[in-house]
Amino acid sequence: MRPGDRVLVTGASGFVGSAVARALGGRGLKLRALVRATSSRGNLAGLDYEIVEGDITDPAAMGRAAAGARWLFHVAADYRLWARDPSEIMRANVEGTRTVMRAALAQGVERIVHTSSVATLRASDAVVDEASPLADGEGIGVYKKSKVAAERLVERMVAEEGLPAVIALPSTPIGPGDARPTPTGRIVIEAASGRIPAFVDTGLNLVHVDDVAWGHVLALEKGAVGERYILGGQDASLRALLGAIAALTGRRAPTLGLPRGPLYPLAVAAEAVARITGKEPFVTRDALDMAAHHMFFTSAKAERELGYAARPYVEALRDALAWFTQAGYLK
Repeated sequence: MRPGDRVLVTGASGFVGSAVARALGGRGLKLRALVRATSSRGNLAGLDYEIVEGDITDPAAMGRAAAGARWLFHVAADYRLWARDPSEIMRANVEGTRTVMRAALAQGVERIVHTSSVATLRASDAVVDEASPLADGEGIGVYKKSKVAAERLVERMVAEEGLPAVIALPSTPIGPGDARPTPTGRIVIEAASGRIPAFVDTGLNLVHVDDVAWGHVLALEKGAVGERYILGGQDASLRALLGAIAALTGRRAPTLGLPRGPLYPLAVAAEAVARITGKEPFVTRDALDMAAHHMFFTSAKAERELGYAARPYVEALRDALAWFTQAGYLK
């Protein structure tokens, strides 16, 4: 990337999208942000950027946004593990991706980074790399299925239409700017507030959102078209994660481990309430199904081919807690 190049970021007001925008700031680029009219611009404060209002599923809006852009980061996604209408997630993540990629081809964008997820990889109790993709239609829950479908769509367009896309697979980002918040951000808030007294035997790969963002820049500059790159950090059990949050907030770490089975009735009840209130439940059946495995991943390919590196996840937690406190999520 050179000063003066126009770069488009979809989902630029969101958690990962705004981190990507910040990573691009100060490089002399003409930064263009695609955001919905109803989205807050708070995460973009202090950045020099041009705004295009619109939705990724709108071809006209995407055409305006992509016009004149040399580079494109497609970060926008519906990151929910539950929705009253699951088709909303599928439409945003699959049809939105299709619309974005069609606009990029039509406008002659030279290079694209498509933000996928480690959710598109086959979970196991071994450490997983890019060589274990799920097939279209596979995955637990609509979010995973939608991300798998979007990734397979991008791969087909690369192979059949010459789409110049590199695929980034973030693991579980933590850090500042998680305004929604994400499912993991909700765990951080609840644990920091002392409202998670127990844990199940599962695990995640945790990474600072700013490291994920820098990995996106590296993927654009050094990644091979059609290749997938895991952008992760450190593996940690849920117990270790809760313990780290407790240590940072001066609370007592939970020591009670629970089997998943007895939690399913609670998840069914929580989902029933959510269908009435419209608020995403804290525990869902899909989340419990996913917790059957330690979702551990390696970023060795990105480290080797892109020069990617990630800081310890405790630093991400510290930054997340500071941001949640400043934003009023924590007292």
